Amino acid sequence: MNAPDASGPLLSIVIPNWNGAQYLPTCLESLARQRCCALETIVVDNASSDDSRDLLRRDYPQVQLLELPQNSGFTGACNAGLRVARGELLALLNNDTEVHPDWVCEVVAAFRRHPQAGAVASKMLLFDCRDHLHTAGDCFSLDGRASNRGVWQQDCGQFEREEYVFSACGGAAVYRRSMLDQIGLLDDDFFFSCEDIDLGWRAQLAGWRCVYAPRAIVYHHLSATGGGVTASYFDGRNLIYLLAKNYPPDLWRLYGNKVLGTQWQLLCEALVAWRGAEARARLRGMLSGLFGLPRMLRKRPAIQASRQVSLKYLEELLGESA
Repeated sequence: MNAPDASGPLLSIVIPNWNGAQYLPTCLESLARQRCCALETIVVDNASSDDSRDLLRRDYPQVQLLELPQNSGFTGACNAGLRVARGELLALLNNDTEVHPDWVCEVVAAFRRHPQAGAVASKMLLFDCRDHLHTAGDCFSLDGRASNRGVWQQDCGQFEREEYVFSACGGAAVYRRSMLDQIGLLDDDFFFSCEDIDLGWRAQLAGWRCVYAPRAIVYHHLSATGGGVTASYFDGRNLIYLLAKNYPPDLWRLYGNKVLGTQWQLLCEALVAWRGAEARARLRGMLSGLFGLPRMLRKRPAIQASRQVSLKYLEELLGESA
């Protein structure tokens, strides 16, 4: 194994954890095999009831363990870790991942090639089906849909080009500290789901780019420590939060009918499937999103005032995935 490049930037990796003891060894041991760059690894434990904390203290004393007194969600755990991290580059990494030995090298190289980029998106592949994609960067469309680029597709080389995308999936996202200092951390009101897209919106409006690095590879047990009814609820709520906070007024004037049409379609689909627990959870989430509109709208003026990009730029950025 090559020695770490001490002259490179310090990269801090924040791993939120809730009852993920069975996944942590694979994740942490893959980080130990990284071939370059000085690393700082922080596991933020969300009051786990399994043996996560004992495991970390016993087997991984080199890892900084930050113990929270209660489950603060994905956003709360990530933000707690980001606040104590010392790196110039700050990564969020799910506990149920395994990173390729060159992951850190590829991320650092992508930042060096793209000084205007505030974030790097990894190529995330399914852990148990490693020729299929979870995401090649995240998308947001003009009609108000958030999505993972390439999700479920077989990886046949269609996403091998380094290119700009909307945002990085929070399961394996790396950010410049200088960008987060400017636009802020994850929004704790999101708790879980879409918080990475929200950060992507704030970054894009402020003029920061996100570059997809196809050789920065991460294998992910998709929804191993989350998902199902919980994800359906927060997906329903937080998509409404995203639109209320971030979708700019000129886009609302041009595409507002499409955005509302998408929400109506999602509502109808959930109503048709209402016998299913996930559909009912999405309906509850959408209702909660409506009740939360006043809080989100209070955040909107500052976000829109930070905007540095044109309508044409946003249409081109969002149009490809619409």
